[in-house]
Amino acid sequence: MSRPVVAIVGRPNTGKSTLFNKLVGQRLSIVDDTPGVTRDRIFADCEWLSRHFLLVDTGGIEPYSNDIILKQMRRQAQLAIESANVIILVCDVRSGVVATDAEVASMLQRSGKPIVLCVNKCDNIGELPPDFYEFYNLGLGDPIGVSAVHGHGTGDLLDAVIEHLPAYNEQEEENVISVAVIGKPNVGKSSLVNAISGEERAIVSDIAGTTRDATDTLISNKFGDFVFIDTAGMRRKSKIEDQLEKYSIIRAKMAVERANVCVIMIDAVEGFTEQDSKVAGLAHEMGKACIIAVNKWDAVEKDGKTMDSYRKKLMNDFSFMSYAPIIFISAKTGQRLERLFELIKFVDEQNTMRISTGKLNDVLAAATARVQPPTDKGKRLKIFYMTQASTRPPTFVCFVNKAELFHYSYQRYIENQIREVFGLEGTPMRFVIRERESK
Repeated sequence: MSRPVVAIVGRPNTGKSTLFNKLVGQRLSIVDDTPGVTRDRIFADCEWLSRHFLLVDTGGIEPYSNDIILKQMRRQAQLAIESANVIILVCDVRSGVVATDAEVASMLQRSGKPIVLCVNKCDNIGELPPDFYEFYNLGLGDPIGVSAVHGHGTGDLLDAVIEHLPAYNEQEEENVISVAVIGKPNVGKSSLVNAISGEERAIVSDIAGTTRDATDTLISNKFGDFVFIDTAGMRRKSKIEDQLEKYSIIRAKMAVERANVCVIMIDAVEGFTEQDSKVAGLAHEMGKACIIAVNKWDAVEKDGKTMDSYRKKLMNDFSFMSYAPIIFISAKTGQRLERLFELIKFVDEQNTMRISTGKLNDVLAAATARVQPPTDKGKRLKIFYMTQASTRPPTFVCFVNKAELFHYSYQRYIENQIREVFGLEGTPMRFVIRERESK
């Protein structure tokens, strides 16, 4: 990854996520008074004085906790520190220097990375509280007083950060495919991201709902450059009780929105559920390239016909998105993960395909000659011509004499004819119908 990385770390509840959101200018991290709300690392693009870098928010570090989630959060923060070029240590002026701050500061000094000390919650403009000067005792140089809520001092903080940033060539990040890994809770989304990245990138636990945020992992391999977005599992609305989880669902939808390709994960052992259909429907409605990945295939008892019969059933279950290829994988054993990368690249190319107006109208002429357009009360549908308006997803504008005569069933027929000639596998298609008087 060529873009410089700046990690925000500190003990729980010092305002790291509030600072993160203020610096990137949007609400990407979940902010709540409950300590430990940010569990995984969260990436976002940030710019200051024409310098671009990736800002990483991390879960709070509790050096000596034995709690299973807190221990994994500590490991996540450690991974962020290892991958960062600059580290921002966030402390809370209201509580002063506490033992945990000193432990975290010592841990950061051992990393050998440049550290910028941010003392948060200095909310009064023009005056620093007396406790501010205590933070010199951490041995990290001059602290910078900041109010993450109001934004005071953030300019000085970013000035200090970019002093330490290495050079970066913006053009190197072109042609990166962003991939959202979506599905209901506990189907193995985080395990998949960890398996393909070769590190414990997302917290993996048997507790459903462990991943609350959408997290990004950058991967370069022989297939190209990818950003994998691991999303919180989407539950049925009736099962969403706490407010944090409601916001996680919104975040998962945002992750789908900014992705080029959606990998819809199904639990092979549990099989298809109504919730899988709803999750897939979200990606379909947003016009994303889609792949259905059946995970935990290693745990299924198989004979020679198991895969074929499973595939046929899924094609029936996902009949509304019959264009999506189905792949059987195991995040645990690594089975078919290379093939998954090939498919991701392929469906992304299909999602961005452009078809010339001439070729499109040749297919249209052949299709209408084979099956006559529908009639109603003696009036027959005429499709004058068709042109492609946009990609992601491929969108076609059809100029007709009467829009109401272009029934859904005939649109499906035209869509199937286009797919037969040009492929467009793995991507939905859109039709925009325009009325035009015949001459």
